Amino acid sequence: MSKFSHLATVLVVVASSGFPLIASAQTGINPTYLQGYSQSIVGVINSLLVPVLIAVAFIVFLYGVYKYFILGADDEAERATGRQFTLWGIIGFVVILSVWALVYIVMTTFGLSIMAAPPTPPRL
Repeated sequence: MSKFSHLATVLVVVASSGFPLIASAQTGINPTYLQGYSQSIVGVINSLLVPVLIAVAFIVFLYGVYKYFILGADDEAERATGRQFTLWGIIGFVVILSVWALVYIVMTTFGLSIMAAPPTPPRL
């Protein structure tokens, strides 16, 4: 019985959170505002977050190469850690570029484009 009451409480909360959408059904929701926000989020991801992550992966890769060839020239333990850094740098490149490709696939699927900022709502 307790599980049923918890489920009923969750359903009531979820249903009541949809009341504002029902109340604005006459005027409708302007999708251009939502599209502006989604475009700005995608723009931040593509123009800021991805290049920073690629730079971090590249630095990790270069540090691994440095540790493997220069620091670990005669020490096998240093060469092993350098090999691990290089491997993780390459894995980072693959993951970042894959996520970036998925973002572009989602953008083209939903017809989004990159905008500088979302439009401001008109004053009433």
